[in-house]
Amino acid sequence: MYNYLNPEVTLDWGWELGGPLLIGVIMFALGVPVWAVLGVISVLILELSGALPLSLLGEALFDGIDAFALIAIPLFILTGDVLVRTGLSRKLLDIAEALTGGAKSGFGTATVLVCGFFACISGSDAAGAAGVGRMTIDRLVEQGYPRPYACALVAAGACTGILIPPSIAYIIIGLVLGISASTLFLAALVPGLLVMGCIMVCNIILNLTHGFENAGGGFSLRRIITAIYVGRYALIVPVIILGGIYSGVFTPTEAAAIAVITTIIIGLWQKTISLSEFPAMLASSAKVNGVILPIIAFSLPLAQALAALEVPQGFVYMVTDITDDPTMIILLMISILILAGCVMETTPNIVILAPIMLPLAQEIGMADIQFCIMMITALGVGFITPPLGLNLFVVSGLTGTPILGIARNAVPFVLAMLSVVLLLGFVPELSLWALPSYSY
Repeated sequence: MYNYLNPEVTLDWGWELGGPLLIGVIMFALGVPVWAVLGVISVLILELSGALPLSLLGEALFDGIDAFALIAIPLFILTGDVLVRTGLSRKLLDIAEALTGGAKSGFGTATVLVCGFFACISGSDAAGAAGVGRMTIDRLVEQGYPRPYACALVAAGACTGILIPPSIAYIIIGLVLGISASTLFLAALVPGLLVMGCIMVCNIILNLTHGFENAGGGFSLRRIITAIYVGRYALIVPVIILGGIYSGVFTPTEAAAIAVITTIIIGLWQKTISLSEFPAMLASSAKVNGVILPIIAFSLPLAQALAALEVPQGFVYMVTDITDDPTMIILLMISILILAGCVMETTPNIVILAPIMLPLAQEIGMADIQFCIMMITALGVGFITPPLGLNLFVVSGLTGTPILGIARNAVPFVLAMLSVVLLLGFVPELSLWALPSYSY
């Protein structure tokens, strides 16, 4: 294949690309860390193809994490940790429970709603599943829900962690594709709320069908006002984050910094945390951050290697040779993303697939923003689908409930989320309604 970056080098996809990818698959199967796999694949591709100098690897690694936007990731992770330790997350649950009031499926709906509240602060699925799961699963069982179903409900609700802004996934895909995170946050608001609403509706229908929840507390305006007043400091955090970002007062990174400072001040003022807890909080957040950032660092040399081999263009040519029907291409992209989400974490999926699939989306006239929203939502389905199903493992670890039992009960929620993914793929208005500069 002709190499436009280096005309003197002829590229052989069968060896120079297929060989490293095969080695990467074997390393994944052996449990080698994702960042190490990406690094090995990058080095092998660059060495075998000679399309780019191997000496660029060190510079590319530095450039991969030398971005102001990435500072938001550890800050949002730390904010979520502080939220749980200060007890503010429990006050958010009280507010959600009061708002869902007299509905027969009230506490189940409140569980999904507090997952959404948590998503507005932490931007992480696993953190939401763990934090909300500890508060709600036993109470859901007391209300009459089977434990596997209660676990599935929390796991599904926690998927909003990467779908409702501020989402770490949108920060990463914005960095990879050169799109403003603030723009993605604005575009993702309606789709994220749509996913949360579909999970709620799905739970209500299942509850009415099977009669899981056996009590309703009755709607009470006084209870809502009281819950909001008592939990007013908990509400300050998402208001600061989303209000500041959407109003343009500060960037997502600045919002994350202000959010973590606010939660710490509230915790110290209310004496729900102490200075002695800070080392443990920082260490816990650093462990999560230490998984994400090396993957991002090694993604850039891999992206450069794939670009040198013209993989994105080749992928476009391959697909359009099969079909040029936009409907079939969108369905194909969604299928690839969902399958990828089932077997690999969101971050490596983003850094590997986004640069490859974006040109295909552009080929059929899909806006970059719409593609990003569709991609993240499709990958979000993978959090409740085996064999990876990170949220399934989190709630299973909390409760000791078998993974397969939770996965079976999560099937209706998977279908609900898939319906939203399809809507996002075929209805651009859902992603672009707040961005008048985009035509559709």
